[in-house]
Amino acid sequence: MITPVPLREPTFLILTALAREPMHGYGIVTEVAALSDGRLTLRPGTLYGALDRLTDEGLVEPDREEIVGGRLRRYYRLTDTGGTVLAAETERLRRNVEAASQRLLARAAQASEGSAARPAPAVRPAIRLAGGPA
Repeated sequence: MITPVPLREPTFLILTALAREPMHGYGIVTEVAALSDGRLTLRPGTLYGALDRLTDEGLVEPDREEIVGGRLRRYYRLTDTGGTVLAAETERLRRNVEAASQRLLARAAQASEGSAARPAPAVRPAIRLAGGPA
């Protein structure tokens, strides 16, 4: 079963983190935080649940295991299917950004044309009331 596009942001960032090279859990957590400018911090339970789901869906797979400091470190890598899903989501997001950018530029152009076409408000001379301060 392949994850449908659009992907949720954590899934997108996990796949993006693995696009360059296989990584272990802590490496993925660190990379996702960097990719999101610190907005998204994955907790271990969330990460490993997501990795299990992505493995079941065929988007990632275990790459290798090693023992570091007496602890097992499992590395995961993006599969070809995962790369295809990530590429499709990246293209979908690119099209959305392009559409939004075009509309924002058109809005800004309309706003600047509207302010140039609109007459400046009339400046009324100050009126002094008789007997008031000069």
